[in-house]
Amino acid sequence: MADRILITGGAGFIGRHLAALLLRHGHRVRVLDSLIPQVHGEAKRPRDLPADVELLIGDVRDEAMTRRALAGVDKVVHMAAEVGVGQSMYAVDRYVSVNDHGTAVLFQALIERPVARIVVASSMSIYGEGLYRGADGALHEAATRSAREPWDPLDSHGRPLVPVPTPEDKRPALASVYAITKYVQERLTLTLAPAYGMQGVALRLWNAYGPGQALSNPYTGVLAIFAARLHNGQPPMIFEDGRQQRDFVHVGDVARAFLLALERPEAAGGAFNIGSGEVRTVAEVAALLAEAMGRFGIAPEITGKARAGDIRHCVPDLTLARARLGYVARQDFRDGLAELAEWVARQQAEDRVAEARRELEARGLVA
Repeated sequence: MADRILITGGAGFIGRHLAALLLRHGHRVRVLDSLIPQVHGEAKRPRDLPADVELLIGDVRDEAMTRRALAGVDKVVHMAAEVGVGQSMYAVDRYVSVNDHGTAVLFQALIERPVARIVVASSMSIYGEGLYRGADGALHEAATRSAREPWDPLDSHGRPLVPVPTPEDKRPALASVYAITKYVQERLTLTLAPAYGMQGVALRLWNAYGPGQALSNPYTGVLAIFAARLHNGQPPMIFEDGRQQRDFVHVGDVARAFLLALERPEAAGGAFNIGSGEVRTVAEVAALLAEAMGRFGIAPEITGKARAGDIRHCVPDLTLARARLGYVARQDFRDGLAELAEWVARQQAEDRVAEARRELEARGLVA
């Protein structure tokens, strides 16, 4: 059955891909987005936002606009948020206002006009450090580490802890303002939705990549940042030693996870990890992207410095998403990089990474 679905922040990277997928499945789509210049430049409407999508330009914190956006809507995907760990550590009021106050305004309107289901875009950042196993076999949920070498967390005897897949029941360890705000968004959704007869779902997203990311935004996804640097003949800039472990998931797989979260009855009330299930180091990914883009002579710059709010290792356990959402990632990573490289080659990207790093250093957020 076709629904009218509102996507807040739906003119963004993931939102545009989701909107196209929803249209292909027969749904009607409305987007509420403020089109902030840091993400969208001066565009009045993103070129790859499907023409059949109804676009309302406005801020989710605007009560009147949010009520207007909800009129006639059956389900909501809440993506509106300021994104970026580093920037969140100094633009604190902005991140808390948009992410958390914006979510509060949305729910205040939903209390008056409930929908069947609301799916919120949460983040792997809420876990802080992922789950680790010690030399004695014990699991460590609250691993801590130094802001300098050795980078990896150690047990009480000074032995390295080994990262293992992180399940949804690992307790949060909120290491940045961004993580705090995403956790608040998630808890507001899973607390308020059932209280007012709605179904709430949270998707904890890992590192999404693919065509359509904001290449000129230095606080976007790491692969887009690396791609912008390589596109301009500059080396990707990597904090610490580059051996941090992450999961990189294609935007097409992320969009499909949202579709499943909107449609599957078993999703109601749940929080789910969404990734690819493949573990890679940041340095490995930078090298593979340079190869895909034909930039064979450009090696990444390993800074040997730590950035406040960053974590060392975090990779997802996808067991719950498979069981209750029927979610399995489909995109081959190398094919996804080739697709990204082909798209980047047709773009113009302003490299602002060095500027962003100077901002962080000036505020004492890089050590």
